[in-house]
Parts: sequence; structure tokens; C-alpha cells
Amino acid sequence: MPLVDSEALVQIVSFLWKILIGGVFMLVAVADMISNSYFPAIAAVELGFFKDEGYEAKLENLYPVTRAMEVMRDGGVDFVAGSAHATLAAFPDWKGGKLLVALAQRMYWFLVVRADLKAKRGEIGIVKGLRIGAAPGPDVGLRQLLKEAGIDAERAGVQIGPIPGASGAGVPFGVSAARALEEGKLDGFWANGMGAEIAVRKGIGTLVLDVRRGDGPSEAGRYTFPALITTERKIAEDPAAVEAAVKAVVKAQRALKEDPSRATEVGKRLFPPAEAELIAELIRRDVPYYDPSISEEVVSGMNRFAQEIGLLSKPVAYDQVVATRYRHLWNE
Repeated sequence: MPLVDSEALVQIVSFLWKILIGGVFMLVAVADMISNSYFPAIAAVELGFFKDEGYEAKLENLYPVTRAMEVMRDGGVDFVAGSAHATLAAFPDWKGGKLLVALAQRMYWFLVVRADLKAKRGEIGIVKGLRIGAAPGPDVGLRQLLKEAGIDAERAGVQIGPIPGASGAGVPFGVSAARALEEGKLDGFWANGMGAEIAVRKGIGTLVLDVRRGDGPSEAGRYTFPALITTERKIAEDPAAVEAAVKAVVKAQRALKEDPSRATEVGKRLFPPAEAELIAELIRRDVPYYDPSISEEVVSGMNRFAQEIGLLSKPVAYDQVVATRYRHLWNE
């Protein structure tokens, strides 16, 4: 049994780094690194946009997103790039956590099932009786989507659970999902665009739902979105660093919109070769959703979803969810 768990080690490393470089170092946790889901935050670090704002930054892969939020709450990282609604896992009723900037708009996971089922696009009922892999955090989105589509997961025999092999820091969730599908350990998965692309290209999976682009129940795209998140404590203690982080993400989004191929240079540094070759195409598809703004309508929709699944106890005001002091930076 290890003496120090992985999240505690992250906190120790973060503390030592900050001492070594004089306190201007920022640690950005990413819920799934080898993916397009949170790529603007990854690019903001790897393409030097944090450095342009006067700050060194380092990426840490913390899985699942709910655990990443807990580590941030406890001071182990400065920011989390993850699903916006998952903030509530560590900050009940939005107390202490704040959304800074949208990494992209709309819910961004894909439902893929094994190819031999010959499912058609939009055929949600195909999941009945299947084993579907999903990560903690994203799994509640799938359950609510099925509910709104008139499918009671328990009655329909839909087994929604962890993806075999996708646990611990540094494990690529979508890639692991595609591998588990290929090995017959799952009948389908609810995961990121990288996992979906690998499964479809290999011929082992069929894409059933791409919620971001309109598949599924009409409200599903509003359940959540990828965001950069921090703590109220960080904002109070170092507002300039938080401002720099927002600016870095906005600049990264703009750079990727102008030239999606820049994603490849990031991928070659961080991803295995196969995934590095795919990332620019996935980013090219995503750039129409690269709007950094977080509207009141989006927050309202997300909070309705959070209340429906029991993650939020009551309606919460927009400025309790979003760090509005930085929203002027979204369109600079």
C-alpha cells in the first residue's frame, strides 16, 4: 500500500514547484489529457499563452473530474479544466468554487456502441440491456439523457459503470474506453471525441449520439460544458493570476480557431503518436464551439440539470456560479 496517494503527491509537488520558482507557478489539472474535451486549457499552457501573461504553468492529469475538484478545493492545484457541473462535487451549492471561462459550448460527450449491433445515428434505445462505460461526473449526464428520452436505465437493464482500466492519474479515459470496447469488456461507452473517433475509425464502434451537435433530447446539450474553474480563495488571494489564466485560455481558443493544425504540435509533445495525428482534426470540428462566454441562460440550464440529478439543492444566482469580474476578458 503506497504511503502517499496520487492526489496528495500532486499537492506536495505543487507546493515544491511554487517554492522553487518564486510563487508565480500555476498548476492546471486536466480531467482527461489525451482528448479534445479540455484542449484550449492544454494549449494555453503548451503554446505559451500563460507565459505570455507572465506566469509559468504546468499541467496535471487528475482523474476523475470529481476528484480533480476535490484536490483543487484542498489547495493541491490552482485550476481545473473539466465539466462545469462537476464543480458541485467539491463545492456544494457553488460555495467556494467559480467558473472562469468556457473552454467550449455545450455538452461534449459521445455515445458509442459496438459495431456489430448496427445501430443507427440517434437510436438511443439501442442501449437497453447493454454495458455502457462512463466516468464519474459524465455518467450522470448519460443517466439524465436516457431519462429524458423515456428510458429508465435500471428497468431497461442498462449497466452504466466505470471503464475497465480507466482509473488513476495519467490514464486516458477515451482511449481506454475504445480499448475496452475492442476487447469486449463493454458494449458501449459515453466518452470524449478522441475515444469515439478511435472506435469509429477502427470499425469497432458506431456513433449513436453526438449531443453537442444536436443528437438526443433537446435539453441535453445544456446539461454542462467544459470550463476552467478555480476557487473563491484563489480569486481573493491572487486575482492577477486568475486574470492571466482567463486571458491565456481566450488567446488559445483564438489561436486554434485561426489555425487548428497548431493542435498537432501540442499533441506530439503530450500524446501517443496515433492520438497526436488525430487531435488537429478533432479540434477543427470543435472550433465552432470555441466561445469563451458563459451566459446566464447556460448557467440556468446547467443548474436545472444539477437540481434534477440531486447535485444542487436550490436555485443559485448567476454571480454565485461565475466569476463575473473577469467576464469582460471573454471578448477582448
